[in-house]
Amino acid sequence: MGALLSLPLLAVPSMGTVLSFAASCCGAAACSAICSACGKCGNSVATRIAYALILVINSILSWIMLTKWAIEKLQHIMLDYVKISCGDGDCYGWLAVHRINFALGLFHIIFAVLLVGVHSSKNPRAAIQNGYWGPKIIAWLSLIVLTFFIPDGFFMFWGNYVALICAMLFLILGLILLVDLAHNWAEYCLGQIEDTDSRVWRFVLIGSTLGMYVASFAMTIIQYIFFASSGCSMNQAAITINLLLLLIVSAISVHPTVQEYNHKAGLAQAAMVAIYCTYLTMSAVSMEPDETEDRRCNPLAVGQGTRTTMIIFGAIATMFTVAYTTTRAATQSLGLGGSGKGQIQLPDDDEHGLVTTQPSARREMRAEALRRAVEEGSLPADALLSDDDEESDSGARGAHDDERSSTQYNYAMFHIIFFLATAWVATLLTMDWDEERQGDFATVGRTMWASWVKIVSSWVCYAMYTWTLVAPILLPDRFDSY
Repeated sequence: MGALLSLPLLAVPSMGTVLSFAASCCGAAACSAICSACGKCGNSVATRIAYALILVINSILSWIMLTKWAIEKLQHIMLDYVKISCGDGDCYGWLAVHRINFALGLFHIIFAVLLVGVHSSKNPRAAIQNGYWGPKIIAWLSLIVLTFFIPDGFFMFWGNYVALICAMLFLILGLILLVDLAHNWAEYCLGQIEDTDSRVWRFVLIGSTLGMYVASFAMTIIQYIFFASSGCSMNQAAITINLLLLLIVSAISVHPTVQEYNHKAGLAQAAMVAIYCTYLTMSAVSMEPDETEDRRCNPLAVGQGTRTTMIIFGAIATMFTVAYTTTRAATQSLGLGGSGKGQIQLPDDDEHGLVTTQPSARREMRAEALRRAVEEGSLPADALLSDDDEESDSGARGAHDDERSSTQYNYAMFHIIFFLATAWVATLLTMDWDEERQGDFATVGRTMWASWVKIVSSWVCYAMYTWTLVAPILLPDRFDSY
């Protein structure tokens, strides 16, 4: 039993030391100190970096536990005197991955419930989000250990149904945010051009649009050359459909009717969607398992599938990419329930924007009222001292606390999206996974399921973007204020 409890920390040689060091680096204070050395870093930024690092470490740990290599190394460390087992099943593989990711997912769900309604760091519960990193790391690791005591039947249901559904929600959310980013980028550039008549912004907008289209067509040509040989019908169809959709959405974005209802629509948004969807298609065809004898459908499968270094690098790069995408999605979720409370906005023509400091006259009135109350005997004399301490404390924290007036993102929604990300990681690692074909380290995303998910995701992304173009035409009453 002692060996089982040590499993998450001793999966590889010195893994306990590595995780202990990583946990100490996950504190928001450490992240804030590092960021401050490079420039301005608020409390919210440090917190997001810390949660992203936890997701990366959890993902890498679950990937290591996908094969029996970790168990064998752990038993070797114990000189083969202790044989590790988890009931009737194995401590590694499909179930172990879902156990580890379920633990972190449960961790985020608990925090989402605890942080509902927190809109500024003045709320005492905000400390739960931004502090107590030692106890949070211990709680996370404890949950991992406890999941190995839950019956296998629960995780069979969880992995086959709940995790799969949550993973699809995570993918859809990412596509929505990408389309939103495309519109925001183009509208921001157009706004800068209209306000300043800057040639620089014209060059940025036109140059980025042309660059993304050139990159999209270049990737398409590369795909046809290397991944669309004779007999590779799936690749040929995926590449051709992506090219056709690219041309269709580009034509729709500059159609006169679309321009009439939304004059900010154009090729800039279409270019960003096109390059992302083309990248997804290229990633799909380059990561698919090639069963042909001469590897003509995926020449990259030659050698790469058997090189441990490339497998490890690809897996770790994937985990960092998922963590970055999750963090960006979690902090850009204003339209999905982001915090808008607590912000006092001045009129648009006021140059000051967000009010973050209390007017000095009000502070003076408050201090005068406290002095009078002390003189009359209704308050103790130390009330003046506590007021001074509060002023000085807020000034000392102001350098790093950027959420005193309002949180930079919705805490509860942040943890919900991270929960969905853990489901995506587990599904990515285990879906269509064949234990018999794996070596010491499992490849990440090199399955037909993963390839088809990317291909279909690109089609869905094109559909979402097209809908944002035609919706004002089909539903004009709902877009009058656009």
